[in-house]
Amino acid sequence: MIDNGRVTTTFYDEIGGEETITAIVAAFYRGVAEDPYLRAIYPEDDLGPAEERFRLFLLQYWGGPTTYSEQRGHPRLRMRHAPFAVTPKAKDHWLRHFRAALDEVALPAEQDAQFWDYVTHAAQFMVNSFDEPDQRVE
Repeated sequence: MIDNGRVTTTFYDEIGGEETITAIVAAFYRGVAEDPYLRAIYPEDDLGPAEERFRLFLLQYWGGPTTYSEQRGHPRLRMRHAPFAVTPKAKDHWLRHFRAALDEVALPAEQDAQFWDYVTHAAQFMVNSFDEPDQRVE
């Protein structure tokens, strides 16, 4: 990107763009697939569609293509997650798998901290219930 004759880069560019975000999301969903507690939140038998939506969202959020909004409109994250009981425990499980995904791709410390800061705040923002559903497995 060029701004007043200076070349600037986005966070998306700094971390390696689509390839890096795709790797993070794939690693994250491998963890989700093996977590019975989180798996109960996902209504689809196949995590592929959720993985693709999350990947497109993160690509756009960090400065990549705007495909997410073109296909789905405004993210409205809380509204889209409202039908699901996102408890503090679910948030903790989610963050555990996201931390592992970030560790797997090994971003430089500054970019890792920025990404982690965003996801920890976003995860807290998504909590919408303090009642644990009966059907969740530990």
